[in-house]
Amino acid sequence: MIPPRSPWLYDWFVWYIKRYQLRKCFTAVRLDEESPVPTVPDNLPLIVVLNHASWWDPLVCMLANELFPERIGYAPIDMDMLKKYAIFGKLGFFGVEQGTLWGAREFLKTSEAILKQPHTGLWITAQGEFYDVRSRPIKLRGGLGYLLHRMPRAVVVPLAIEYPFWNEKTPEVLLRFGPAIETVGESRRHAEWTSYLEEALSQTMDALATRSLTRSPKGFTSLLEGKVGVGGIYDLWRSFTARLKGQRFTARHQETKTESAS
Repeated sequence: MIPPRSPWLYDWFVWYIKRYQLRKCFTAVRLDEESPVPTVPDNLPLIVVLNHASWWDPLVCMLANELFPERIGYAPIDMDMLKKYAIFGKLGFFGVEQGTLWGAREFLKTSEAILKQPHTGLWITAQGEFYDVRSRPIKLRGGLGYLLHRMPRAVVVPLAIEYPFWNEKTPEVLLRFGPAIETVGESRRHAEWTSYLEEALSQTMDALATRSLTRSPKGFTSLLEGKVGVGGIYDLWRSFTARLKGQRFTARHQETKTESAS
């Protein structure tokens, strides 16, 4: 059975998280230009496998799903979390009971039903729980491996996510896609698929970590610009003194730091 997904509610919710959550809580959402959005054949279902870094992952994925405009996105979510945030049950998320045979069967059944539909995408935080982005080795739950063993035709795309603090009060959201993996013609068993994707996701995360260490937006495409500056009395005073000096006020902390050092 396909999970319910209200198009108008989904569109409204994406507008809401972009305008009132991501912009408020982050400096920007940035996509690494070294690894652009992979091209996925229209006739193949899409599976995006990502690391599970924080509570924000589902909301960031809803934004990232716009990079695949022809795809209708779905995602599994912990059953207890779905009960707590019931609105996700109308946005294409479906509950999975963790650590049970019944939960595993329902995950496979629902995922296969989704991927048999045209122009669909399945976004999976396959680690199953939160892990620090520096934790190695990467360990994925076995459900995705079983799914790929049963899906002879699909494209899997690794996606790394980080939330580093750079030079502003609020953190960044950094994204990097790995190379697309076509399952057509592959004959790996479920455990082999799991190991293969662990390595692919690990390489993607390592590459993003290297880019994150630059602490610079150069080489990233900004998908969403958010909040900059320190705020409060600090920016109010800086704005006041800039006007007294006849200077243009910019809220960015890094620009102010550079100007003061020059």
